[in-house]
Amino acid sequence: ARERKHAAQPRAKRATAADMGSTLGRANQLANFDDNFATHSSGVQEETEQDCLRFYLDLNDLHESDVEALREAGFLSAAQEPLLLRDKTVAYLRKGLEHPLGPSYVSLDASRPWLVYWMLHALELLDAFPEDLVPRLRNTLRACLASDNLGFGGGFLQAGHTAPTYASVLALCTLGDEESLAIIDREATYKFFMGLKMPSGGFAVQKDGEVDTRGLYTVLAVASILNILTPELTAGCAEFVQRSQTFEGGIGGEPGNEAHGGYAFCALASLCILERHDAIDVNALVDWIAHRQMRLEGGYQGRTNKLVDACYAFWQGAIPAMLAKHFGISVPELPAEAVEAAAMSGSEDALDSGSFLQAQTRLQQYLLLCSQFREGGLRDKPEKSRDQYHTCYALSGLSVAQEGGKVVWGAASNKIKETDPVYNLEVSKLRAAMAYFRAQPAIASSVAQE
Repeated sequence: ARERKHAAQPRAKRATAADMGSTLGRANQLANFDDNFATHSSGVQEETEQDCLRFYLDLNDLHESDVEALREAGFLSAAQEPLLLRDKTVAYLRKGLEHPLGPSYVSLDASRPWLVYWMLHALELLDAFPEDLVPRLRNTLRACLASDNLGFGGGFLQAGHTAPTYASVLALCTLGDEESLAIIDREATYKFFMGLKMPSGGFAVQKDGEVDTRGLYTVLAVASILNILTPELTAGCAEFVQRSQTFEGGIGGEPGNEAHGGYAFCALASLCILERHDAIDVNALVDWIAHRQMRLEGGYQGRTNKLVDACYAFWQGAIPAMLAKHFGISVPELPAEAVEAAAMSGSEDALDSGSFLQAQTRLQQYLLLCSQFREGGLRDKPEKSRDQYHTCYALSGLSVAQEGGKVVWGAASNKIKETDPVYNLEVSKLRAAMAYFRAQPAIASSVAQE
């Protein structure tokens, strides 16, 4: 990577482009652009690039003892293929569900349904559904129901909020049994949502709360799963998203806000649910999302001029998947002769046979090489610690990038279950939940007035 003078302290040992070997031998071409103008941001960007370079190595350049150490740690198969630390990650996630969380989790007291969803969804994707924990998880989620069943709160005896309502519903759908699904009161949920409807077309996340695309998405996602999506609920929603698109092409939390990966996901997923593909400048969004995948690291940044973060493997990585599946914007399949020629030339990038407007193989490389934690779980980036949030969304991004098993980098055993890019719910669990609620009586508009 380019060596530049900047204010940041140099590291004791810096990697060079040669360290990437045959895996990524074009670091000087892939490094993030900074206009050759040194700033604090360009300094920390370079440090992050150098941190990631340490993980992109040509195994042929390593001593045999180092390769053996990677195999013993579970990172390499006997055939020297990169591995997902599946068993270690399952153990890490189950520990979070089975045992009390430490004092550092006090700040997440209002995120109990989220904690359940993050760990449960990740286990589902790893094909390690915790059948033995279903009653405990169900009871925890039931205890988070708000007064009069008006949504779910972030914890026990807390007011209803659209975000933990979304997390709770997805977790209950992942549990999937009728007793779990029956906890959800459709009429009360509809009344709760209509009470948060704003003249702008958006929704407040709670009474007197902020109005943004996150609130809009969490309402629409839950309503579409529960079969309570009505014209009065969706009125003005697409127009709210339309006004939130920025000059960059991305979408912010509300009109006038900076484009952001999490909000852009919420906005586009909402348009997919509404089937309002005409509401935004799609070409501008395509340009914006294409520039959010980092040229060297392979993962995504959340905003312009920010660092790579594994959670955006889903928040940003799901956008090309939605564009392909719901907008028909994808990459044509390579002709067989082109694939053969690429294989002979040793070009990994050309062998990315995915159909999304995304370097799907490169994204998987970032997640498996840079984001995995030695003891299991996944992290934001090298030098960070693992946590359940990043484990959930890194695995969700990995699932999306694998495109239902079409593009699996490393060992074949790295394939995980498929998540839906709009809802981030395992596809068979989503279908089963929607079928269950489609069999329920339709919601009358008068319910909201009661």
